[in-house]
Amino acid sequence: MSVTALVGAQWGDEGKGKIIDILAEKADMVVRAQGGNNAGHTVVVGNEVYKLHLIPSGILYAGTECIIGNGTVVDPKVLLKEMDGLKSRGIDISRLKIDARAHVILPYHIIIDSLAEDARGKADIGTTKKGIGPCYMDKAERIGIRICDLILPKIFKEKLQRNVQIKNKLIVSMYNGEPVDFDSILKEYNEYAKKLAPFVADTSVLVYDAIKAGKNVLFEGAQGALLDLDVGTYPYVTSSHPISGGFCVGAGIGPTLIKDCLGIAKAYTTRVGKGPFPTELDDETGERIRNVGAEFGTTTGRPRRCGWLDVVILKFAVRVNGLTSVAVNKLDTLTGIPKLKICVSYKKGKETLMNFPSDISELEDCMPNYIELDGWNENIADAKSFDDLPKNAQIYIRTIEKLIDCPISMIGVGPRRDQNFNI
Repeated sequence: MSVTALVGAQWGDEGKGKIIDILAEKADMVVRAQGGNNAGHTVVVGNEVYKLHLIPSGILYAGTECIIGNGTVVDPKVLLKEMDGLKSRGIDISRLKIDARAHVILPYHIIIDSLAEDARGKADIGTTKKGIGPCYMDKAERIGIRICDLILPKIFKEKLQRNVQIKNKLIVSMYNGEPVDFDSILKEYNEYAKKLAPFVADTSVLVYDAIKAGKNVLFEGAQGALLDLDVGTYPYVTSSHPISGGFCVGAGIGPTLIKDCLGIAKAYTTRVGKGPFPTELDDETGERIRNVGAEFGTTTGRPRRCGWLDVVILKFAVRVNGLTSVAVNKLDTLTGIPKLKICVSYKKGKETLMNFPSDISELEDCMPNYIELDGWNENIADAKSFDDLPKNAQIYIRTIEKLIDCPISMIGVGPRRDQNFNI
């Protein structure tokens, strides 16, 4: 594996958790470098199901070091609950380290996130209301509170007091909400700080040393390329950088240290929340894909919008991430659909677009141009190799590979670890 970055190649929810879990078996270190508990990775181990939001999936393997990098935003309450949940199931969490420079989500972030989203009315952007965006706003405004501040009581008190005054003015004056209480937050988060302090480190050093020592390091992506703050479908995006370049900033390492970049995609397309979706299916086929594929959010439980595979999106992901290969998940979900469509370009008026538009208003006017392939009826859930797949499933995969001009290296045919194979 050497040093591999794993990223979502669509709008997130591509099944990264399972692939990360598979690769983590051979990893010495797994690194999370952006986002917060707005992410959700579901990992199935035998009859056990683990839903992870902040802690890297490598925690399920004995001996694997797990890093929450400086580019993440951390809700201490959520993180500690996740840690306790893993401990109660016999998982050793002593291998977890949190970067001292990661920013802390505080109660006022969550309140402002919810109030701001509600105030947008029909123009809402579909935030998870976990406080992610407001925390990154404070980071950019340079008033954020970091983990290194949290674990130093005097500094934390001073910074919290200043921020509570600022945020209460915003909450009360702009949103007519209830102010937060400084004393109760201080007391609660001081207790969190005591519990988290033993796990705090300069993780940039740990990651760099592991790479220089020749260890297998896996960078675990959250969300997906189309949710990137800069190059995604703005404003319907997350507040961080889920593309491969985000690992460099969010883990504190240089780009030349990452050797391979694996993109994860479903055999079809989904997204959660609002925003244009050219291949969306508002019909029985879309509903079938949703139900068979269990397309409901790990973090929010929201039903995902479903549609045909869009290779304009995948070519975009190959380009902005520098993908060296792609893993295709949930191929089994398409079993039994007589005709399968793949979007190969967009039609905008009389114009044909081969590349993903940079302006969301342009994307809203795009219609998909499809090719159609024959489906298959054979059950593929027990397939162990590419040769085990029906001919039409093989043609589907090879067609995608040719269209995106990037090798497909892995296929998933179910939720379990053993329902995945290399090609």
